[in-house]
Amino acid sequence: MTTRLTAHFALEELTATQHREIDNRPPPEVVATLRTTAARMEEVRRILGDRVISVSSGYRCPELNRAVGGARTSAHLTGHAIDFNCYGYGAPIDVCRAVAGSNLAFDQLIEEGSWIHLSFDPRLRRQVMTKAPGGGYELGLRS
Repeated sequence: MTTRLTAHFALEELTATQHREIDNRPPPEVVATLRTTAARMEEVRRILGDRVISVSSGYRCPELNRAVGGARTSAHLTGHAIDFNCYGYGAPIDVCRAVAGSNLAFDQLIEEGSWIHLSFDPRLRRQVMTKAPGGGYELGLRS
């Protein structure tokens, strides 16, 4: 059974993991956050011309977050962050430019190289970054 959060996003999609040995079912308060995150991703979808968004990572329980090397304070832990691509729109840098150029309220938008990280943490700082070639992050997007 699929649990629809919005028209185009399901709970199962935002909690999926390749680490089958880890129980990544979110608690009820995180499901509520994921509903809001999914609604914001619907806005992203509209910004990108209503093209399909492929989610690679959403909510991560603490055990999963450790297993994938996520930051201890990752917004994935609370259901506020999504890693994704929109192949029909273009490369991650193009997607980031479109989102950054919109009026979408977000906390962090990071061009990670082969995917996009987008956080809707309540701070909503509109922080735009690019993964640096040697590691770490640089403010802004590459030109």
